[in-house]
Amino acid sequence: MAWNEPGGNRDPWSGSGRNQGPPDLDELLKKLGERFRKLIGGKGGGSGDGDGDGGNRGRGAGASGLLLIVAVLAVVWLLSGFYIVNEGKRAIVLRFGAYQQTTTPGIHWHLPYPIETVRMVDVESRRIIRIGYEPAGNRNRPVLSEALMLTRDENIVNVQLAVQWQVSDPARYLFTLREPEQTLKELTESALREVVGKNEMDFVLTEGRAEVVEATRTLVQEALDRYDAGIRVVQVAIQDVQPPEEVQGAFADAIRAREDEQRLINEARAYHNEVLPQAAGQAARIVEEAEGYRARVVAEAEGEAARFLSLLAEYKKAPGVTRERLYLETMEEILGRTNKALIDVEGGGNQVMYLPLDKMLERSRPGAQQPAATAPLPEPASRTGSPAGNVGRDRLRDREVR
Repeated sequence: MAWNEPGGNRDPWSGSGRNQGPPDLDELLKKLGERFRKLIGGKGGGSGDGDGDGGNRGRGAGASGLLLIVAVLAVVWLLSGFYIVNEGKRAIVLRFGAYQQTTTPGIHWHLPYPIETVRMVDVESRRIIRIGYEPAGNRNRPVLSEALMLTRDENIVNVQLAVQWQVSDPARYLFTLREPEQTLKELTESALREVVGKNEMDFVLTEGRAEVVEATRTLVQEALDRYDAGIRVVQVAIQDVQPPEEVQGAFADAIRAREDEQRLINEARAYHNEVLPQAAGQAARIVEEAEGYRARVVAEAEGEAARFLSLLAEYKKAPGVTRERLYLETMEEILGRTNKALIDVEGGGNQVMYLPLDKMLERSRPGAQQPAATAPLPEPASRTGSPAGNVGRDRLRDREVR
C-alpha cells in the first residue's frame, strides 16, 4: 500500500506511525467556539448533567471575562480620542457633525468616534488659483474662455492672472461655502472682468497693470468678507496681458510708435531744460549790463553837468581867463594824442633833442598796436625849451598876475 493512500498515511522518511496530515479547519473552529463559550459562561459540550456549583462558577467566570473584554474595549475606544495637530494647521472638532471648537498645534483629546470627529485644515500654506491659463508641463496653456475680456473702448484683451490665498478662519472655511476654491476662482474672474471693463485697452496693457491688480484684489477680498468665507487673499499678480493674436502685429506697431513719441518728448524736454537756463542767464546778463551802462551814463552826465555848472560860475567871475583856460586845456588834450611835439625856439641857442628811436620804430612796424594816448612829449636837453602846454600855462599865469 502506498504511503499517501487512505489508511496508509505513514511518513516514509521518518518511519514513525504518527498521523502527519494538516489539522482539520472545522475541528479548530469548533474548539475555539467551545473555549469562547466557556469564557462567557456557557457550557462547553459533553454531558448536560453537572452539579449546580460548577454551573455557578462557570457563569461567574463568564461574567468576569465579559467585563474584562468590555473594559479593554472601552480603554481602546477612549485612547482613540487622542490626536496631534501639526504646526501650521488647525483642528476642527465636530460633535455629531456640529462645530464645537478649533484647536491649535499640539496634543489634544476629543470624545472618540462616533461622538466627535476631527478635521484638519492647513492655515499656513499659500494656495494658488489661476485665471486665463493652466499649467501644461513646463509651459502654460491659455484658457481663452477665462482670459478674453472686453474693455471700456470695446476692445478685447487676453489677461492671465494668478491669486495666492490662505485660510484665515478654518471653521468658516469649512462650513460657509460648499466649494471655497471654486467660489474664489469665480469671484476673481468676475472682479477682473469688472475692473478691465472700466478701463481702456491701452491703460490695461501699459501703465495700468498695477492699478488693475490692486482693484481686483480689493473687490475679491470685500466679496469674501461679505460671504464670511474665512479666506484671505495674499497676493494678486498679472502673469501676462496681450491683445488677441489676430491684432498683435498692429498693436506692436502702435506700441513702437508710442515709444518713439515718448522718446522724442523726453529729448525735447531735455533740450528745453538745457536751453532755457542758458537763455535766462544771457537775459539776466544783458539786463545787468544795461543797468550798469545806464548807471554809468547817468553818472557821467551828472558829473559833466556839475562840472559845467562849476565852470559857468567861474566864467561869470572872469570870462576871458576862463575862456583862455578852456582853450588851452582843450588843445593840450588834443595835441597830447598826436605824435607831434612843439618846441619853443624863441630863446635861440643850440638845443639837442633826444628822440626815442626804438619807440618810433616799434610804432612804424606793420601790425603794431597803436595806444589810445601817446607817451609824454620828450623833454629837450636844454632847460630853456618847454612844450606847448607849459608855454600856455606860463602865459595864463602871467595874465592872472597882471
